[in-house]
Amino acid sequence: MRVSNDVILNAAELIKKGGLVAFPTETVYGLGADALNPAAVAKIFEAKKRPFFDPLICHISDIEMLKKITDGITQQALDLIGKFWPGPLTLVLPKAECVPALVTSGLPTVAVRMPDHPVALELIKHSGTPIAAPSANPFGYLSPTTAEHVRKALSGEIDYIIDGGKCSIGVESTIISLENNKACLLRPGGLEIEEIEKLTGKLTIAGSDCIPSAPGLLPSHYAPGAKLILIEENAEIQAPTDKTALLNFGPNRRTNKFLKVLELSHERNLNEAAVNLFEYLHQLDYLSPDKIYAEKVPQHGLGIAIMNRLQKAAF
Repeated sequence: MRVSNDVILNAAELIKKGGLVAFPTETVYGLGADALNPAAVAKIFEAKKRPFFDPLICHISDIEMLKKITDGITQQALDLIGKFWPGPLTLVLPKAECVPALVTSGLPTVAVRMPDHPVALELIKHSGTPIAAPSANPFGYLSPTTAEHVRKALSGEIDYIIDGGKCSIGVESTIISLENNKACLLRPGGLEIEEIEKLTGKLTIAGSDCIPSAPGLLPSHYAPGAKLILIEENAEIQAPTDKTALLNFGPNRRTNKFLKVLELSHERNLNEAAVNLFEYLHQLDYLSPDKIYAEKVPQHGLGIAIMNRLQKAAF
């Protein structure tokens, strides 16, 4: 979807004035504020009802912005940046003094990425500042992949929404920490782990008991209002009610009757499933079911990120 330059310029002026702007990226819609303005960043936490111990990702449009907000960029970081930016990869790096403690939850590191979306890049460029932007949704709820998701969840809480159509990837960025020259996976996401490991070697996996140094690390997250229950592929479901919904990976072969059944990918394609994941969970949740059963997907490629989101939603 084409977004006019006037819309982007107006949104950039709001960012400069300390406002909140929801904008599209290739992963999900972000809720953005000037990352170097603590008062503006505080509005993100207020609008989302987000706990202050959960750090934010800073979005940049060029390497000069990266140099401004980080304190030292290793060769390993440069290799990953050269291969995967712009794109769905967030790097956790030593922070510069100019980055407010509110952005990093008081940690000495900052999470940064360069989004692969023309609207996001132009917004950051015209704002003239890195933009701190978690997903544009109430904390812990389903991430938004369309402007309509943002409107339904945060209407009246934010200053502006840029409608850039549906997000092309549909799950949040992959987050890698590079502290002490050791690449550690903090969150699987829109960039396949196997691709990253071609550069880094085998990634260390962060433990569930680690202090959050990036978003999305809490055990419960990305959840619909209805109770979500994970099931094995083609497993029988005992006595679903007419208020039970089903999110299937591929075609549904069950004989049960459901309130609604949606297929993440009829061809069982993990990339298509990732694009549809939050959109379909939103659609099912809008029906106010008492339960949503979600079929597990294979855990390779983007399936790792999909299962990460489903497991947290079902926690």
